[in-house]
Amino acid sequence: MSVTDRTVLLAGATSASGIALTRALVDAGARVVATGRSAERLAPLRAIGARVEVADATSLEAMTELAARLGGVDAVLPLIGGWRGGGGLAGQTDEDFHTLLPAFDAVRATSRAFDTALRASDAGRFAIVSSTAVGRPLAGGATYAAVKAASEAWTRAVAQGFAKAARDAGEPLRAASVVFRAKALDPESLVPQVLALWDVDAAALNDQVITLD
Repeated sequence: MSVTDRTVLLAGATSASGIALTRALVDAGARVVATGRSAERLAPLRAIGARVEVADATSLEAMTELAARLGGVDAVLPLIGGWRGGGGLAGQTDEDFHTLLPAFDAVRATSRAFDTALRASDAGRFAIVSSTAVGRPLAGGATYAAVKAASEAWTRAVAQGFAKAARDAGEPLRAASVVFRAKALDPESLVPQVLALWDVDAAALNDQVITLD
């Protein structure tokens, strides 16, 4: 298996990581669908070779409509992130929480909308980018760590869903759900790990937490 000829959805792809992933995936022969809420910010991704879609990755309705139009998809990576922190526990404001919550909303919306497509693929992959802060949360980053922990829990539930669906159907597991953890996200460390998602059988990959260098 390889990423060549795979259809990969990058949801919320206008960040530096989204651009780096798009370039690497296109160069590897994948079909990239990149979403964002701004046609202007998506233009560089189109120039690289991605199919771009103006769509809100945090909206289940928008992602479900996109899934229906795309049909087969082999991988989904929600890339909405952000950081708010500082001020100790007392400094964790409601504004911080509501600013960071869309990252979790995107994990929920994309995984639900594309669940059927990923299970139908012969090598479906769902992956999120989390943080090492989940393993050692600090008071000044409690909100950030909590949102990332929720995203990880959801992604591991996706993994269990993939395994159960395969078991109930009496079929081999073909879809895998993975968490990437980074201390400070560097696209150069993320890109090779995403490209390698098809180097490992789904049964060995599913429900793994992989720390990026």
